[in-house]
Amino acid sequence: MRISSVFLALCASTLLFSGCAKNQMAAKKEVDQIENSIKDIRDDAARYAPDGLKSVESQIARFKADIEAKNYDDVMAGAPQLNKAVDSLKAAISTGKKHAQEALAVAKTEWESLSVVVPEMVQTIDARVAELDKRKVFRGIKKEDFEAAKGQFTTMKSTWAEAEDDAKAGKPVSAANKGKSAKQIGDELCETLDIKKT
Repeated sequence: MRISSVFLALCASTLLFSGCAKNQMAAKKEVDQIENSIKDIRDDAARYAPDGLKSVESQIARFKADIEAKNYDDVMAGAPQLNKAVDSLKAAISTGKKHAQEALAVAKTEWESLSVVVPEMVQTIDARVAELDKRKVFRGIKKEDFEAAKGQFTTMKSTWAEAEDDAKAGKPVSAANKGKSAKQIGDELCETLDIKKT
């Protein structure tokens, strides 16, 4: 009777160990599959959906901690939801790429216009500043406004130079944004310096 009880206890322990090992393998396999599913998209995710990537990686880290703590059931229960999060991440990457392509197309069109308009504006403002500098008398323009305008003109030219550098470096979105900033300053200067737009 005593031997039988010991035998039964050993059998139970073996079955329990076997079950735990099986659950551990299943949990690890699930986490490995999820990690592999984001391996090839990690760079795109970091660029187009950084928050989504951070969330997924945080959940993977939590699952690994659960495996270390032998909470295999928690891993298996949460895996379907994490797989859905990975699918959402892939969708966010696709949307992000689409928006980036659209922004690129818009920027290229904007740059074509800016690359003509802004240099002409710089020449016009430069000539007007030189003219007013010679006169020393500013009709309808306060001297302090004129001096401030010269400072703004320096900013405009440096901003435009950065825009041109970005365009040459193949960064049309950044180039267009800086070009628009330069043009906005130019528009304000035209008003301040009483330059008639053509």
